[in-house]
Amino acid sequence: MGRIWSDQRRYETWLLVETAAADAMADAGIVPREAARDIRERGGFDIARIEEIERITQHDVIAFTTAVAERVGPSGRWLHFGMTSSDVIDTAQALQMREACDVILKDLDALAEAVRGRALDHRRTAMIGRTHGVHAEPMTFGVKLALWHAEIGRHIERVRRARAVISVGKLSGAVGTFAHLPPHIEAAVCDRLGLAAAPVASQVIQRDRHAEVLAALAIAAASLEKFALEIRGLQKTEIGEVEEPFAKGQKGSSAMPHKRNPIGCEQIVGLARLLRGNCHAAFENVALWHERDISHSSVERVIIPDSFIALDHMLRRFTTIVQGMVVHPERMRENLKRSRGVVFSGTILLELARKGVSREQAYEWVQRNAMASFDKRSDFKALLLADAEVTAVMSRDDIERAFDLDEQFKHVDDIFARVFEKVPSAV
Repeated sequence: MGRIWSDQRRYETWLLVETAAADAMADAGIVPREAARDIRERGGFDIARIEEIERITQHDVIAFTTAVAERVGPSGRWLHFGMTSSDVIDTAQALQMREACDVILKDLDALAEAVRGRALDHRRTAMIGRTHGVHAEPMTFGVKLALWHAEIGRHIERVRRARAVISVGKLSGAVGTFAHLPPHIEAAVCDRLGLAAAPVASQVIQRDRHAEVLAALAIAAASLEKFALEIRGLQKTEIGEVEEPFAKGQKGSSAMPHKRNPIGCEQIVGLARLLRGNCHAAFENVALWHERDISHSSVERVIIPDSFIALDHMLRRFTTIVQGMVVHPERMRENLKRSRGVVFSGTILLELARKGVSREQAYEWVQRNAMASFDKRSDFKALLLADAEVTAVMSRDDIERAFDLDEQFKHVDDIFARVFEKVPSAV
């Protein structure tokens, strides 16, 4: 990813645009065919020379075209013919962003596959589900991971859409009117580069497109933050259900040798904040003065490369974490039992309602026993079995069945079929 956003690659894409433009204009008879040939065959650059010229011109595109023209020779006067700087910069940047989106899509595919594998491994690994940070009802760790997988799939769709939105070029000139080059030149150049021609532009490709790309990256980062925050929460000493991998020889603290900290997940959470900030800056770039100003340019030189590079790192890092994360099913079972069975209260409530008890009355009976379980630290099932009003309606077998995890998880395979389409049969 870093190579895509290097100065070398930036100038290479600028030269691709200039060469494609010269060839298209030669085909149309606008520039001499031999000039286009010279630009294509002799065109090149030296970054040090570009920087030397830019120190004088204070204009990067002029410095670039001057350095290339020096190599091309007399035909260099046809380089950049009829074009404005943004014709080159914006079209070339579209090529870079498209290439960067392809890297992100590969990263997302790799993460999706890693999450899928761990989800299948833990399809029926029982754990407690938590709402508001409090025990709610039983679930499986595999279902939690299936949710992640589905979310990653939506990011793949978003980045694909953003890739299409940004894959446009323009050669319509200083205010978008094609005053110096006809539209068919723009169409021919974009076709050579595998881009669509922007239907209409000012001097620049409109920045709502760039904002959409940065938004897609920021949303993906936000999900990674959510996933990483979940691992961090489950790694708390008091919970101890999941840990990010801790390599042999790794150190967690300079002062406390016992520490195994979720530093990878914490890094991901921090970088997600960076991408959200960059996304906000991309929104600010949408509004420019009239047909353009340059306020967006300095911002984009930071936020676009940094966002792609950061998300690439985050995806690779989190894929490694998922592949190596340590899961403690026995601790999950222990924590599931920690609330002494009150997490089955909803099932008891529904069963009482099925047997003819009003919901209000059933809720009162169940809550009464649940609160007693909390206050007296007593087993919820035992309290229900000792409650004459409850047992007058529900038999012991009814109550026992309400605490059956297999009954709670009877539709887990349906969830997996929805998320993963075809999954191996449960053993």
